[in-house]
Amino acid sequence: MKLMPILSVAAIVLAACAAAPSGAAEHGADVQKLVAVMRPTQGHKAAGTLNFTQTPEGVRVQGNFRNLTPNSKHAIHIHQFGDPRGTDGTAAGGHYNPEGHEHGLPTKDMRHAGDLGNLETDAEGKAKINLVVTNVSLAGMKNPIIGRGVIVHEKADDGGQPVGNAGGRIAVGVIGIANPEFKPTPGAGAAKNAPASPGAPKKQ
Repeated sequence: MKLMPILSVAAIVLAACAAAPSGAAEHGADVQKLVAVMRPTQGHKAAGTLNFTQTPEGVRVQGNFRNLTPNSKHAIHIHQFGDPRGTDGTAAGGHYNPEGHEHGLPTKDMRHAGDLGNLETDAEGKAKINLVVTNVSLAGMKNPIIGRGVIVHEKADDGGQPVGNAGGRIAVGVIGIANPEFKPTPGAGAAKNAPASPGAPKKQ
């Protein structure tokens, strides 16, 4: 006699659970632009801003950087955690790789979701990036990058295993939802030359 109410409650719970992924996908579809403000790790001055915009072709990655080594290449990757604590960027964890692929440059289809290749600097140590990637989403069901970290490395990514031989971490940022009404102040830098905040244990 008491089974019917229990079964009814169970049916309601199951229905709610089944509806959750769809709702999450619809919510993620509302996010059209993300931003990561890059700040230098201790002992470095690298800084910049990275924008992620949803397009019909995929996620467009655009950014401007400064205070890098002139006439060189610096690896740039999305990392597992959006955690800028500590002074060396290691709280961001390893490369974002939810599908378990080997590391690779953007020309390689099967690679870490966070593999964005290299920044190429000019004689003043400035660099721009502009590419479209199809192996991630902003906040959707496929490899969402919202809330993840971004790292700029001291050396170039040569495509080697396991993570490109790119050396230390010279700038760190966290990917968040961009304010669509934000207007930058003319002449203001994208990030102050302050090291990442202290507090996280050093990762070996």
